Amino acid sequence: MLLYEHPLSSYAQKVKIALREKGIAFTVETPSALGSGNSTGPFAAASPRLEVPTLIDGEARIFDSTIILEYLEDKQPSPALLPRDPLARAEARMIEEVCDTLYEAINWGLGEISWFKRAEGRLADDMKAKAASQTRELLEWLTGKLGNNDWFGGTSFGWADLSVAPYLNRSVHYGLGPAANTPLAAWHKRLCARPSVAATFKEFEAATQGMGNAAERLASGAIRREYRDHRLEWMMKSGGVQVVLDGLARNNIRFTWPLG
Repeated sequence: MLLYEHPLSSYAQKVKIALREKGIAFTVETPSALGSGNSTGPFAAASPRLEVPTLIDGEARIFDSTIILEYLEDKQPSPALLPRDPLARAEARMIEEVCDTLYEAINWGLGEISWFKRAEGRLADDMKAKAASQTRELLEWLTGKLGNNDWFGGTSFGWADLSVAPYLNRSVHYGLGPAANTPLAAWHKRLCARPSVAATFKEFEAATQGMGNAAERLASGAIRREYRDHRLEWMMKSGGVQVVLDGLARNNIRFTWPLG
């Protein structure tokens, strides 16, 4: 299997954890011009939205992290990541949905400010404060979902855990992780001890070291960031209206396919 990915992508991290948990051999490739909206070649043919992750498995061309996870679960059911109980399966999918939309948007917005310098000064401080408040609310919700269990699915690591993993870990990276001596902090410690997760998080941390010139690459036109669905909503509700307008004026934001 070939996985088109980027180590910073929380969506790609989910898939890599699943592949490693299932013991499936795979190679990775970061598509050329990823983030510009101008990618071409096999990746663009497989992913019309030009988004990672995208999985190549023989004749199969699969994009969208959730669909890839479902494909892997169908193709190799053991070890199972989704629980068998219908309600537990629904719970795992709801947790994934919240993380893939609302949580991802907060972390992404913080990256726009911290790495790409979309906002500075008072505006940046205000937006970061809102992101911190929103993160605390999500962590409280996740604490309720975890309860007294070791894992979100109960006694075994599974779909919900790998769905939360990259988002909460990125909060930790931003200094917004769960407080010490809390159930979520203990969960994160257990999480990081799993080889599948440790390898994925190591790749994430290495990739963050290359973000020092992100703002310069944005200004040069090499990158046009994708403002889609919940990301755009987050900007609008968190004080970033002018950020969006400036991005449109400078042509360094883009939207998803189709564009015609």
